Amino acid sequence: MSNAILEMRDITKDFPGVKVLKGVGLTVERGEIHAICGENGAGKSTLMKVLSGVYPYGSYGGQILFNGEEMKFHSIPDSEEQGIVIIHQELALVPHLSVAENIFLGNERANKAGVVDWHRTNAEALKHMARVGLNENPTTPVGQLGVGKQQLIEIARAMTKNVKLLILDEPTAALNDNDSEHLLDLLRQLRDEGITSIIISHKLGEIVSVADNTTIIRDGESIETIDMHGEDATQDRIIRGMVGRSLDNRFPAREPEIGEEIFRIENWSVYHPTQAGRIVVDNASISVRAGEIVGIAGLMGAGRTEFMMSVFGRSYGRDISGRVFLRGEEIMTRTVQQAIDNHIAYVSEDRKQYGLNLVTDTRTNITAASLNKLSNRVSLINGNEEIRVSEEYRKDLRIKTSSVMQNVGNLSGGNQQKVVLSKWLYSDPEVLILDEPTRGIDVGAKYEIYEIIHRLAAQGKAIIVVSSELPELLGISDRIYTLAYGRITGQMPASEATQENLMALMTIENDKKGAAA
Repeated sequence: MSNAILEMRDITKDFPGVKVLKGVGLTVERGEIHAICGENGAGKSTLMKVLSGVYPYGSYGGQILFNGEEMKFHSIPDSEEQGIVIIHQELALVPHLSVAENIFLGNERANKAGVVDWHRTNAEALKHMARVGLNENPTTPVGQLGVGKQQLIEIARAMTKNVKLLILDEPTAALNDNDSEHLLDLLRQLRDEGITSIIISHKLGEIVSVADNTTIIRDGESIETIDMHGEDATQDRIIRGMVGRSLDNRFPAREPEIGEEIFRIENWSVYHPTQAGRIVVDNASISVRAGEIVGIAGLMGAGRTEFMMSVFGRSYGRDISGRVFLRGEEIMTRTVQQAIDNHIAYVSEDRKQYGLNLVTDTRTNITAASLNKLSNRVSLINGNEEIRVSEEYRKDLRIKTSSVMQNVGNLSGGNQQKVVLSKWLYSDPEVLILDEPTRGIDVGAKYEIYEIIHRLAAQGKAIIVVSSELPELLGISDRIYTLAYGRITGQMPASEATQENLMALMTIENDKKGAAA
């Protein structure tokens, strides 16, 4: 008798003009952690949306067997009724509602009169929270909690639905190392309890450490399934399957040509926008030279993103003080437009919220920050020129899209990131701030992003890279600053840096406990 809890046979799925899934097969054993890996756009998330009923029966080809029976899901409630629960990368939580309210959202604990029983709601929520290791008051608004704890709330909510197969799409993409490890430990615990999990992730180290089997999907086809307990179950083996070739070096070779200082921030301080007296960035100073890639390293909450956002048009914080210099002359960056006019660009860590307009096309997104370059004297946009410019960037950055008129929300994460880069490159920046530039994209797309960064540095631009992945900073930076509790705690050439000495500087305690926590 088969031990498979799930079989997906010859799954096909088409969108207008493109075949996304081309006969994918997937078998998941009962009580295992099964990873799915592939490049952005390979079809991983589409396959899971087919499984969970987001794409209903009849809109795809092939067959789904769950516990040996054929399933024809027409909606998410249909799959959840069978115990299949999916947690998407973009968490589906209501920030103003409490933890308990979110756990039972759509599944409220009501009395016979149909009124919510709050005592029962909070009591049952505590039980599910304890099961996933979440030690919080169930009445706490979700918006006050970090992303790691919000991820646990999603899993606790799945527990209320008698989950048998838990699907997690990029569950650790936005988590720090501690939260990621806690989540992986939780998956191991659930496996021990008999709950099967499917995890989609680009973090190959995590896949190697937690998965029992890994299925690789490439260009809409299932390539192979690797037994992760075998001797050849390595990151290199997974990469070879994902990209169809070996990547001997994760980072492109580069011979930096570094010139004079272009950009300098002096004595920069930022206070929290709503918590009076809480300092988030404390008297920070950095500099960047022409052709130099400077990394910013710090733990989650150290103030990295807040530092960069506050410099770029004061997009974060209040009571901001400090000075900004471009080529030795002080400049004003009090508004986003002032920052752009002074040739500063900022690629946000959250491209979907701050970097892109997901309901418009690729062309519109590429030109959005520099419409003045396309408008005539009466402020009308030259549509032909807009298409020409966007086509130029599509080809130059190798954005995979059928045309620049395609909706950017339908592109893979790596191609969306290239669109964001195109938008800011068209603004002719001298200083380019990249906040988590490769978050949520695969190893092949990362390599392409690194090549773009190197090319920009070779053009003499000053580049700042904020990243939570120390190997990435070590691989692409010329010099690295460390940040802890909102303070700059050190800097060193990347050639002298190691993960160990960077971590030591990133965890330096100080007496400023009011800094970012």
